[in-house]
Amino acid sequence: MSEETGEFDPTESMRGDLAAYLADLRIYRMPFGRYKNYHLYTLPYEYLHWFVEKGDGFPQGRLGELMEFVYHTKASGSEIVFSRLGKKGYDS
Repeated sequence: MSEETGEFDPTESMRGDLAAYLADLRIYRMPFGRYKNYHLYTLPYEYLHWFVEKGDGFPQGRLGELMEFVYHTKASGSEIVFSRLGKKGYDS
């Protein structure tokens, strides 16, 4: 809600959602497959697109939500939002 007008401000909600996605992407890693233990935000677009094309889609739960978020972010050319998340790829 906007403090001055008392109206709903969708940008506030969007900022909160983005912050939640980015906070989780700092933690979540791919739990299986070729990119096991890689940060989700470092997964190649082609790999994420494979989940869409194969028909089953992304996994259930928060993992799938985050993978889908990364996929759409990369598809739109907006992966700059991941630049502050840290090192690229696998690290223990």
